[in-house]
Amino acid sequence: MKLENRFTVPVPVDEAWKVLLDVERIAPCMPGATLTSIDGDNFEGTVKVKVGPINLTYGGKATFLSKDELNYVAVIDGSGKETRGTGTAKALITCRLVSKGDTTEIEVDTDLNVTGKPAQFGRGVLADVSAKLVDRFASSLSAEIQAGTPVAAVAADASAALSSHAGADAATGSTTPTAPTGPRSVPVRAPAEAIDLLGTAGAPVLKRMAPVLAALAVLALIIGIRRR
Repeated sequence: MKLENRFTVPVPVDEAWKVLLDVERIAPCMPGATLTSIDGDNFEGTVKVKVGPINLTYGGKATFLSKDELNYVAVIDGSGKETRGTGTAKALITCRLVSKGDTTEIEVDTDLNVTGKPAQFGRGVLADVSAKLVDRFASSLSAEIQAGTPVAAVAADASAALSSHAGADAATGSTTPTAPTGPRSVPVRAPAEAIDLLGTAGAPVLKRMAPVLAALAVLALIIGIRRR
């Protein structure tokens, strides 16, 4: 199924582009998501989903397929699987940034394929859920941009510190271990709460569940009559 979402962040397009590529910074803004490791353009994490009394956890990975800095377009390929089930999720996400002066509109087009329990809700409900989740993500991201220190800035400070130590070591003849390369784990800011699909979807889900609830009511009535 194809999903289209739009939201605005309170920074110019050049800054918004840098934020979009800073996965370690934006991942905690997504409801239910926890980033666990980064290796260049590849990253891994988990997403917690709640369907009524059922809690599901998807473990997945994603990769930046392309980053068109000239046109501010990024394409991400992601896939995940239930850690204790057979449900899967696969998505091809295209993000386009459109300059609006001091703000930036972000267009997110997703080609999504879901199997397992969440798939039972159908495209209409999933589209409604995705729109509400994107709204929550946009709100959290805007707050992060306005109040947080970019992870990239922290990394730059760390690099500067390493360079400073390297210069000092050169003067004294000692050596400083270089920063490790390859996959690295990511410290978790706070445990992510599961996405409540029923709570997020609200009335649309209840409306779709009405025939099921009616059938259960009839079944209960029949059982009651038989017991009498």
